[in-house]
Amino acid sequence: MEMEIVFPGDARVDARMGNMVIPTNQDGSAPAPFGLFLASIGTCAGIYVLSFCRQRGIPTDNIRIVQRMQSNPLTRMIEKIELDIQVPPDFPDKYKEAVIRSANQCAVKKHLEQPPVFEVNTSVVELA
Repeated sequence: MEMEIVFPGDARVDARMGNMVIPTNQDGSAPAPFGLFLASIGTCAGIYVLSFCRQRGIPTDNIRIVQRMQSNPLTRMIEKIELDIQVPPDFPDKYKEAVIRSANQCAVKKHLEQPPVFEVNTSVVELA
């Protein structure tokens, strides 16, 4: 798998993945990279919750996930992320624990629990 990171101008830094472009910047006209990272956690859990509900014919209209982050005031690093799956009163009790297990299958969360090794280097590319 490969992703290309490009610099299209101003404060933008975009990621190209196949036919998709994910724009980022720090000026508020697109998500900042760290915001995308945090959003990937909740939206990944959401994909698993959506799939769980669809397989069981449970409507998702009134389901939402609220993601809360707690930071260390000294390091400003996030130390805890809470995902609160909020369900309507008619959500079946028998599925409440199962929907949590479903959200815990999120691939982003699993990668954070067993992080990859990072290697950063430079290479010279001849210009055409």
